[in-house]
This record gives sequence, C-alpha cells and structure tokens, in this order.
Amino acid sequence: MNPYLRHLLPYPFERLNALKEGLTTKSENAHVSLSLGEPKHAPPKFVLESLSDRRVLESGLTTYPTTRGSRDIRTAIAEWLTHRFNIQADPDRHILPVNGTREALFSFGQAILSGASHSYTLLPNPLYQIYEGAALLRGSTPIYVSNNGKPDFDAIDNNTWDRCELLYICSPGNPTGTFIESDVLGMLIERAHEHDFVIAADECYSEIYYHEGEPPKGLLEVAKDLGVHDFGHCVVFHSLSKRSNCPGLRSGFVAGDANIIERYFQYRTYHGCAMPEHVQHVSSRIWRDEQHVISNRQAYREKFDAINPVLSRVFDVRIPPGTFYYWLRLPGDDESFARDLFVTENITVLPGQYLGRDCQGTNPGQNCIRIALVAPIADCIDAVNRLVNFAEGYYI
Repeated sequence: MNPYLRHLLPYPFERLNALKEGLTTKSENAHVSLSLGEPKHAPPKFVLESLSDRRVLESGLTTYPTTRGSRDIRTAIAEWLTHRFNIQADPDRHILPVNGTREALFSFGQAILSGASHSYTLLPNPLYQIYEGAALLRGSTPIYVSNNGKPDFDAIDNNTWDRCELLYICSPGNPTGTFIESDVLGMLIERAHEHDFVIAADECYSEIYYHEGEPPKGLLEVAKDLGVHDFGHCVVFHSLSKRSNCPGLRSGFVAGDANIIERYFQYRTYHGCAMPEHVQHVSSRIWRDEQHVISNRQAYREKFDAINPVLSRVFDVRIPPGTFYYWLRLPGDDESFARDLFVTENITVLPGQYLGRDCQGTNPGQNCIRIALVAPIADCIDAVNRLVNFAEGYYI
C-alpha cells in the first residue's frame, strides 16, 4: 500500500456523519441540509434535452473519448475565457477538458509534484481537502496559509517560497466567499516566476458573486494584464457544477501555461479519465450559454437578501462577495453547536474545524460553521430562522 495513505485525514463529511451517528432529532420539522455545497437549482432545460438526444447519446456510448477532448469543446471553453476574462487561450495548447475540478485538482498535484522529500505545497487554511490529499499522497509537505478572510502570504518567508513546488489558491474562497484581489494575484505570479513553482487556481465559484457588475478577477486575466501572455506558471480550474447546477455531469476544464498543460495531458493519457463524448457535446452548449448563469446568480442573491437580516439578529455577518456559503463565527465550540442543532432543529451544518488545520496550536475553523444556501429558498429561510432561534437560546 502507498505509505502516504496513513497521512490522510477523514473527509469532512465522514467526520460529520460520525458526529451525527446514533443521534435522533427531537424536531418534527423536515430535515434541511445546509452542510454540503451541492447545487440544487435546476440545470438549464437544454441540458436534459441534449442528454436525451438518442443520436448523441448512442455515439457517445459507443466511442472511446480522447483525452484532449473534441476541438468543439475546447473552442467553446476558449470563447468563454475570452468573454469572461478577456484573454486569448489557444484551444490546442492551453486547454484540457476534465471530469470536474475535484478530479483535476487532485490529479494535477500527482503530475506536478516531484515527490522530493524537501518539497512544499502551499494551501489555504481553511481549505478544500482535495488540495491537501494531493500533496500528502506525493510526499510533499503541506504548508498552510491562514485564510480566515484574506490569505496571509506576507507570513511566508523566502526559504518556504524556494521549497514550494505547487501553490493552491481558491477565489472566490471556500468557505469564506472572499476574493483574492488582483494585486495579490500579481504578487503570486511574480513569486512563481522568481521561485519556480506552479499556481493552481481553483476558480470553480468564479461565476457565483453577489454584485452583478463586479465579477472576481481570474489568475489568467491578471497574468495577461502583467504581460505574461503565455500564462507561465499559471493554471486555472473551472467547472459546470456550481456555474450551471450540473454537479452530476462531472464536467470542467483546466487552462493555462501550455508547457504545463502538455505535460499534464501526458499524465492524463495514462490516468484514463477522458470525458465521454456526449458529456463533451452538452458541455459545449453550456459554456456557450450565459443567460442561465445570470439567472442562477439572481436566485442566490435573493436568498442572501432574505437571509442576511435574519442571521444579523445573532451573528456579525455581511453578505459574502462570492460563493453560496456563510462562514459564521460562534461564541463557542462548533462541533457541539452542530450536534445540538441537529438534535433540536433537524438542521445539518458543517463544523468549521473540519475544514481547518491546526497551525501553531490554532485551527482557524474552530468555533465557526459553514452553511450552504443550496436548498430551495423557502427551505433556506425556514432553516435559518430555526437556526437563529436555536442560537438565541443556546448562548443565553
């Protein structure tokens, strides 16, 4: 067995299931899950129509797909990158379709990291645990960058940058919803060139932002603005899961530095993870449609507008600039709160410490909870009202 497997921690939702094991709720209200960031808005109608097209489906099921994907899907992605980030990506050199960002973020680490015992992988803290797993299973030491708002890159010394092989960033960030600003992204690009490491930017929440005219900047966009037109040392990850409410489609892409993309392509030919042709076909249509994305943002905006005044009765909150999460700070222990909330109100939230890592005796997720506004708006409003009523009595 891979000796590094022993370093992996249980996944946050395994820990949540263990926390709830044997518990019985006292509430007669229906269960509402605010824990899992699984979009529940309806996907675009044309997605179901395309997947029901017998000709397309039969062709996809009887064909081995290519690792590089069709020219059509890569062109659709390149067109979207131009529309969204004002960059010129070559469909043949800069882009690879992948089966969702989770698969790609993990396998990218396996392809990029050297396996050298002295190597570092820098990760946000709190974090999406896939980044950590990718580092640990290649024998790279995770270095956690405090990120309970803005990532504290100023705390990283030159020796750490020198040993860094891969930097994972997430903007808008899970769980905080904050953006990494352009000047910080620019600084990271300069560091990557100076110290010779790769930036893997998880931008899967880039299309969920509160202010319609204020989208977050992307890493490749900032690279272009800095004159790094070949996107050197920069790779981004995008998905249709959050943008288009299609988590089960398992469709996304990786784009950036052509030399890195080519080597990653070579890795993927052995990895055996080519996207089925019928999934490529419908994905191309989704990347070329923007109206459903605008409507999706509006639906989340309506939830935040309705829920923020309720949460404000107990919590010090602002509507986050991006994602569909609230990252709420509690006066006490997050595990106890989550457990007792489920027993009393039949509502599930995610304890923040499951997303954080202890650094110098401090876990930045401790005494926080993450709630995901993915359920129907009426369910979200009902659940948050019950959560707030519970919290008002819980901390008296």
